Amino acid sequence: MPDTLFPIHLTLAELEQGMESVLASPKNEGVLEMIVRRPAVDEREVLSRGSLEVDNGLVGDNWLTRGSSRTTDGRGHPEMQLNVMNYRFAHLIAGSRERVPLAGDQLYVDLDLSPANLPPGTTLEIGGAVIEVTAIPHLGCKKFVGRFGIEAMKFANSDFGRAHCLRGINAKVLEGGAVAIGDRVRVRR
Repeated sequence: MPDTLFPIHLTLAELEQGMESVLASPKNEGVLEMIVRRPAVDEREVLSRGSLEVDNGLVGDNWLTRGSSRTTDGRGHPEMQLNVMNYRFAHLIAGSRERVPLAGDQLYVDLDLSPANLPPGTTLEIGGAVIEVTAIPHLGCKKFVGRFGIEAMKFANSDFGRAHCLRGINAKVLEGGAVAIGDRVRVRR
């Protein structure tokens, strides 16, 4: 998916106005709104169905081969296998469903991702799979700024943004299985 889609860069006031809806996200049971596979750097494939595997994350995604500077072998970090983002916030900053995949996450859910609701170690059932929230924070980067603006980056990485994991969370697959748009996302307490 090219970055050439019409860019939307909201002001701080516009971001704050949209937060009532974002903060109203369900806490215990949400919905998988979007699955996005990243076969190569800056490429996106929106899927209606996908498969999560313990060793590979989202099948067909480049997480493992893209690598991480946090690992000794340069391969994908096992605690950063999946990037999960609140769909309401992603849609707010993107301005349209078509631009949501530009955020770069694989799973977009309608669920409260805050650490108060989903502390590290929390497990989520999504379709036939189970994933676990990991402790490594998920933060915005240079590409995020280019696609959604500096205000979105500052807001997502602010104390408020981090308290609600607006940029998203990292997770890993505990039990592999099929996932599909519309699947329930259930928090295991």
